[in-house]
Parts: sequence; structure tokens; C-alpha cells
Amino acid sequence: MQDAQQIIDTAHEMADAARKAILPLFRSSSIITDNKRPEDFDPVTQADRAAEAAMRDVLSRRRPQDGIFGEEFGRTDGDSGLTWILDPIDGTRAFLCGAPSWGVLIGLGDDAGGIRYGLIDQPYLRERFEGGLGRARLVGPDGERALATRQGVTLSGATLMTTFPEIGSSAEAQAFRRVADRVRLTRYGLDCYAYALLALGQVDLVIEAGLQQYDIAGPLAVVEAAGGIVTDWQGGSAAQGGQVIAAASRDLHAQALEMLRG
Repeated sequence: MQDAQQIIDTAHEMADAARKAILPLFRSSSIITDNKRPEDFDPVTQADRAAEAAMRDVLSRRRPQDGIFGEEFGRTDGDSGLTWILDPIDGTRAFLCGAPSWGVLIGLGDDAGGIRYGLIDQPYLRERFEGGLGRARLVGPDGERALATRQGVTLSGATLMTTFPEIGSSAEAQAFRRVADRVRLTRYGLDCYAYALLALGQVDLVIEAGLQQYDIAGPLAVVEAAGGIVTDWQGGSAAQGGQVIAAASRDLHAQALEMLRG
């Protein structure tokens, strides 16, 4: 892409702006929480809204020609053929608990449905995972390091992560359990940070269901740039969300996909 550097610079400026909006409210007793879904608990806070507004302000100055799709404020059309896909706080439940496993997700999609670039930013830990446009790196308090998924791990030796033990529907939960019963270790609850750990070579599989596009666009770009593979449970594109499997290698992906399919 001819404007790759401008895109990268814009993404980092957005992530910086989101950090600035969110951190004063993290672990704050004054946090205000609304519930999006009265039938259960789907929280949104003023930190979610402030972070997305801050990112949109950056885009309005730097790349007004691009479209935007954000969790909190919906869609804004553009005419460049590119759309920024924003989740200002992925893991709001963790945010409310004071656990630093939430993150700011930024993805850049094209009109063909592909994801060109993405960031997973954890403001409290000051860790930023970047993938796409020639980048695959973590920048954090200890400096910069390359991202690379762990290779050569079989299903029986794999570490699997997901956000909720009660994943998706009953049928989806049964499919997940078939994989979980075959791996070495299963852990729960890290939201987008699980994908960051996969890209870092710390875990081997992430399997989830019921995702929205803004939940997966940024992580997909980061994992694939690190050498992993991200698809839906049928082996097709996961760029729109839904059922998602992210794996460190193609061989491991094939083994896990076979178990998901029963």
C-alpha cells in the first residue's frame, strides 16, 4: 500500500489517544456502567465511549477518506476502499474487575473483506502488539521484540484459550469440549489478550464463538503476521466474526478443526 506508513502512524496515534482516554478510569471507583442487554450483563462504560471518540477524532484529522466501524458508535462511510474496525475496550467485564486482560483493538479492512493491518494494545501493561504491512512485533516496557507463533506443537501438547467456559450455544460448547479434551492445558478469561499471547508464542490455540467483526479484525492481523492462521470453524474467512479458531500452525489448525467438526 502506497500510504502504508501513514496508516501505521495513524493507528499508533489512535492507540495512544485511546490509552489517554481509558487509563484515568481504569480501577476507578467513579466508573459509570450501562448495560446494553437487559436480559443478561453486557456492560459499556464511559471509558469505552471516550476511547472510541478519541480514535474517531484522530481519523477525522488524518484519514477522513476512510470508513469507520466501531462497537460504540457504529458505521461511518468513506470512499477510500478502507475501513477502520474499532473495539475501544475488548473485555469490558475484565476492565470492570480491574484485571489487565482487556485491550484496545484496531483493524484495517478493505472492500474485498480482507484485513490488512491490526493492533492489540494493552494500555495498563503498556504492551502493543502489531501485525500487517510488514510488521509483526510487540513494543512494551522491555523494548521491542518480534512476534512469532510457536511451531511444531501437536494437539495433545497444545495450550488452548477462550474467554468464556460456556462458549456459544450448546452445540458450539460441545464442539469446543471435543478440542479441550484433547489438549494439554485449557485456560479461560483473557479476551483479546489470548490472541496476543498466541502471536507471542506463549499459547497455541484460541477458539471462540459469537464474535463481532470488531472483536477479531485487529487480532486476526496480528496472529497472521506472526505466522499463525485464523479461520472460522469451517476453515473459511473469520474476518466478519462468528465462530473463530486461531492456531499457531497450519498442522495444529487442521487437527483442531477436525475435532470441532466432530
